[in-house]
Amino acid sequence: MASAPCARVSAWEVIVSAYDFSAQRLFVRDDLAPDVELAPSAEAANYLLNVLRMREGAAIHVFNGRDGEFRATLANVSRRSARLRVGERLRPQTERADLDYCFAPLKQARLDYMAQKATEMGAGRLLPVITRRTQVRRLNTGRLESNVIEAAEQCGVLAVPEVAAAVELQDFTARWPARRLLVFCDEHAALANPLDALHGRTAREGVSVLIGPEGGFDDAERAAIAGLPNVARLSLGPRVLRADTAAVAALAIVQAAIGDWVADGRRLNEK
Repeated sequence: MASAPCARVSAWEVIVSAYDFSAQRLFVRDDLAPDVELAPSAEAANYLLNVLRMREGAAIHVFNGRDGEFRATLANVSRRSARLRVGERLRPQTERADLDYCFAPLKQARLDYMAQKATEMGAGRLLPVITRRTQVRRLNTGRLESNVIEAAEQCGVLAVPEVAAAVELQDFTARWPARRLLVFCDEHAALANPLDALHGRTAREGVSVLIGPEGGFDDAERAAIAGLPNVARLSLGPRVLRADTAAVAALAIVQAAIGDWVADGRRLNEK
């Protein structure tokens, strides 16, 4: 059963103080609306019945990244399967922020961490960018998407980030939209307050945060990136950060300066 269109709001407008963060949440791909009944996937059913040990009538919050978040209850429970009966909508759907996290792929465990933290920090899209010094060139996008969904389930995120196909850096720079802000985290940038680098910048045309591989960008790559229009080049401090740590630091700076941590009209999605 298809759900009725619903009004969308910004994440800022959802009152998180009233939200039950202790509730178990489950991402589903089905359309959601009151009185719909769903059949969870075998993996989801195993999680509900054998990991969470939920029983008939137990409540869980469900979301799909499109229709908002709903309360659901388990019904028709057997040893290996159950149904989900969808009840009231608890939260309206939020829009994805127009905030891309662009990164050189890492080795798997650290890539998992990076995907989770980028989701928690409010990225709307994860875009792998292949550079000359990129360690991993074959990306398991299915695993990346699973980490994004898991982080969204655990952190109350409704707008599940998109995982984009990997691009070569030269294609990334060749197709760069001139009005979009590129936050270039450059280890060669002058050491200064990174918030100052974003002072006076606007997020109205969207923001992309770009972090390079462990070995950094080479000189030709750095020059190509710095030569793009609307680039904010910033340092992440006096210490060398691992790429997965840099993800959290850079996204925190962007959210604090022009993202959804501020409410003065500069925010992402305030067109």
